[in-house]
Amino acid sequence: MAVYTKFEKNNIEEILSNYEIGKLNSFNGIKEGIENTNYFLLADNKKYILTVYEKRIKSEDLPFFSELMTNLNKASVKCPVPIINKKKESITEYKGKKLMIVTYLEGKAKKNLTPQNCKAVGIEVAKMHEITKNFKIKRSNDLSINSWRKLFNSVKSDCSKIHKDLPKLIETNLADVEKNWPNNLPKGIIHADLFNDNIFFNNDKFSGLIDFYFSCEDFYAFEIAICFNALCFDGEPKNLSFNVTKAKKFIEGYSSIRKLTDNEKSNIKVLSQGAALRFLLTRVFDALNTVKGAIVKVKDPMEYLKRLEFHKNSKNFEDYFF
Repeated sequence: MAVYTKFEKNNIEEILSNYEIGKLNSFNGIKEGIENTNYFLLADNKKYILTVYEKRIKSEDLPFFSELMTNLNKASVKCPVPIINKKKESITEYKGKKLMIVTYLEGKAKKNLTPQNCKAVGIEVAKMHEITKNFKIKRSNDLSINSWRKLFNSVKSDCSKIHKDLPKLIETNLADVEKNWPNNLPKGIIHADLFNDNIFFNNDKFSGLIDFYFSCEDFYAFEIAICFNALCFDGEPKNLSFNVTKAKKFIEGYSSIRKLTDNEKSNIKVLSQGAALRFLLTRVFDALNTVKGAIVKVKDPMEYLKRLEFHKNSKNFEDYFF
């Protein structure tokens, strides 16, 4: 979430005229995140989120995201639901940009999850995987391993500005991952961006998932690897350590719904290393390509160096969960 496209009150009111959700009470931009423009809306005293699609989001992918959220909600997954406009569509065009209004999810993100929080998230992620395997909608992962070499090449000459050893560190890990990446694991639709700020809690109880705009078809175990990177490292960014208790609780929750195969377990190391690399690369790209005048909080790529160090030195899945 961020603000690249700046709207005034009259712009928001024009947009709302395409919907039947009442009059605007108030609105404000949300600066967290880096992908799209987001506004909090209050209309007829009900809360909504308005998302204007920017940067990496392709227009042709929007129906997938809309249908995914709608179908997940129908299957009792707690997530925002797209609001249908007067044309009976979930996607509206305004001033040359595509946008969507979704319901507001009560609760808020926690900066640090407890082991029990991690178990609750593991349960919900497995439920989502079990539900989405029956969905007919498809979307390939634009940020899969096949894209990482090209992404690295686009920042290679400048990433030493962030850290002098970064080109070498990325190259070493990328070569490792390309050599060992699996090609035959259980797969289906995954969220693909389950960081703390996309997981909401209400009074320390899980209340839902947001921001499905990286959702795609990929290995279920890659989702687990993303969660390990996002939720299971503690400490200061330059001195992070892996919290095995959190990872074990996540797997305990996940396995209560969907059991991992032996092949998935044996590939957790390389998947986790790859997930760390994927987020390092996109953060490096964003840090080097900030949009002038945008209200955005760019995330620190350096947080991923300690993660990569842990993954590279780990031996097998027992280093992640016993």
